[in-house]
Amino acid sequence: MLPFKLIYSDAYYLPIGNHVFPAEKYRRVRDRLIAGNVADAKDFLEPEPATDQDILLVHKPEYVQKLKTGTLSPREEMEMEIPYSRDLAEAFWRAAGGSILAARQSLIDKVCVSIGGGFHHAFPDHGEGFCMIHDVAIAIRRMQRDDKIRTAMTLDCDVHQGNGTAAIFAGTRTESVPLPSVASSTLNPARPSASPRGKMRGNHAGDVFTISLHQHNNYPLYKPPSSIDVDLPDGTGDDDYLAWLDNAISSGLRQFEPDLLCYVAGADPYKEDQLGGLNLTSEGRMTRDELVSRVARARGIPVMVTYAGGYAQNVEDTVTIHTNTVIAAKEVFAMP
Repeated sequence: MLPFKLIYSDAYYLPIGNHVFPAEKYRRVRDRLIAGNVADAKDFLEPEPATDQDILLVHKPEYVQKLKTGTLSPREEMEMEIPYSRDLAEAFWRAAGGSILAARQSLIDKVCVSIGGGFHHAFPDHGEGFCMIHDVAIAIRRMQRDDKIRTAMTLDCDVHQGNGTAAIFAGTRTESVPLPSVASSTLNPARPSASPRGKMRGNHAGDVFTISLHQHNNYPLYKPPSSIDVDLPDGTGDDDYLAWLDNAISSGLRQFEPDLLCYVAGADPYKEDQLGGLNLTSEGRMTRDELVSRVARARGIPVMVTYAGGYAQNVEDTVTIHTNTVIAAKEVFAMP
């Protein structure tokens, strides 16, 4: 058995037909974990759907009503880039419930992985980029409402900037001076500094600190400011990526003390992803996940994990990457 729980439901499946988003990946990851003896059936918890009251902690009543009644305008549906259906809305409600459960369970076990979620392009009043509602933001606000946490940090490692996350948690921000590109490492003081070709910028105010590590020349065109944005050049590989990640986490944790870390573990920085332009190997991606888990464990910060994007030409590559996220957490959190 795993030393933590996995959150999964067959209802995570997104009924979107033939689409670049591989909706079947959630079931395949679950099946791979069991077939590979990484996890067994007792490691999985089934989430309930989020309630409408949960969704309204983040999203505007008018938008929620449109989603529940199927009255999105053609432009709103086009912006979401997935075909609306009532079944699809129910799948997103379930994903939000899964993230709430993962957040709650991470406070018990120190880590919890939802085999789904990470829909970071959703805004309070509309959806974008395959994202109808923002499950991670909903989970954070629900934990705060229940007085389970006071502060949270989002660490978004999808290849696309978490624009919805940045907008939802913007609060009142004051632009800071540029962050240093060389910082003391959270793990290894000897790690080389990040490549000067990238750029890290930041500003912060509020109870949620947002970090986004993404390809600069990629969706979305307009990127609202996160607390820390790391804009990576096309073709960034394992070494530079990991150095920037280590630097961003170090900088964030010097500025902010989260009660919960929400890790958006996108598979799309992978070098063969159809919607990405970075150059990470499968091994680099797993090292990324290990780094995040090691920092969280060393700092005693509970971490909930969601999956976000992954669009490899061969869906089995995406399944392998997402499976490795669980394996990396297992290796770190099973250590004495």
